[in-house]
Amino acid sequence: MSRYPSLFVIARNSCFTYKGRAVSVKEVGRDLGVRYVLEGSLRKSGNRIRVTAQLVEAETGNHVWAERYDRDVADIFAVQDEITDAVTIAIAPAVAEAEQQRAMRKPPGSLDAWAAYQRGLWHLSRVTVEDFVVAQKLFERGIEADPTFGGCYSGLALARLQASAIYQSLDATGAQSSAEALARKALSCDTADAEARSCLGWALQGRGDLEGALVEIGNALAISPNLAIAHAQRGATLIFIGRPKEGLRAIETSIRLDPRDPFSAIRLLHIACGLYFSGEYQATLEAAKRLIRSYPNFPMIHRWSAAALGQLGRTAEAKEALDKAIRLAPAAFDMYVRNRVPWFRSKDYVQLAEGLRKAGWEG
Repeated sequence: MSRYPSLFVIARNSCFTYKGRAVSVKEVGRDLGVRYVLEGSLRKSGNRIRVTAQLVEAETGNHVWAERYDRDVADIFAVQDEITDAVTIAIAPAVAEAEQQRAMRKPPGSLDAWAAYQRGLWHLSRVTVEDFVVAQKLFERGIEADPTFGGCYSGLALARLQASAIYQSLDATGAQSSAEALARKALSCDTADAEARSCLGWALQGRGDLEGALVEIGNALAISPNLAIAHAQRGATLIFIGRPKEGLRAIETSIRLDPRDPFSAIRLLHIACGLYFSGEYQATLEAAKRLIRSYPNFPMIHRWSAAALGQLGRTAEAKEALDKAIRLAPAAFDMYVRNRVPWFRSKDYVQLAEGLRKAGWEG
């Protein structure tokens, strides 16, 4: 768990001082200076073991997460590694969600840098213009509160990239340049910050340096192999570099690692992109429906629906989706369709334009 940059993990020797003692979770949290306590038990019957684990918020005693693992013990070391991986993968997103909810309960005037960061991520996850504006202000506030905390620099970098890619409120070149500088600032605070390295990879993708992006994302995964955002960004980069099948697998891995990812809308959008570039047009439509069900006001998906419907020869539906894409996000249509963004290969752009022309676009 210590590989996750957002988790502060107490050494096991300190934890083992409580072994065999009847102490409350509140006492443990107070003594060790931690907000969450992971506790568990093991029972054995014949060749079967049952491991239970639960994550508890120390201050309140509330259960954040719990799970039970029943396994055969033919290879005890393999079982130990399997359960360790399963628990570790589950804990990080559970803590992240709990911290966002905790930050949302705080009065706005009492936010420190960490709470501002968590609250900013929550607003980014809403994928609306109004929430984006609030998120950006929260990240800026967090930087003012603690200029040495890299998380708010990374959060602001991601917000700048979204400002261009989703809302077109910043020009692409300016957004990329600003995001790259912010990501590098986050790394100057902590060179081992895997989230900052992944963020830098996203920024490099924004100017079309896909190979450089993969290098930085690879560095992030070397530091934190189960970091969901790094797997997701690796997946997107692979899709745009011409390896969509690999990219889709990486994004599905990220969703498995963090089902409540604040950037879920972007992940689902990239799945639709990867399927389209793979020529799987019916699957593209299913992915688009999945995104629209979860984020009905997210306008970026409709051009992919239109292109897929065009490729399938469903002209009337394609025209309707095309009209919606242009009406709901005219600036985005200009940016991605009438022009070509730096991270799109010529071949992929031609494939997208072909589907849209079949849908009725006259560009």
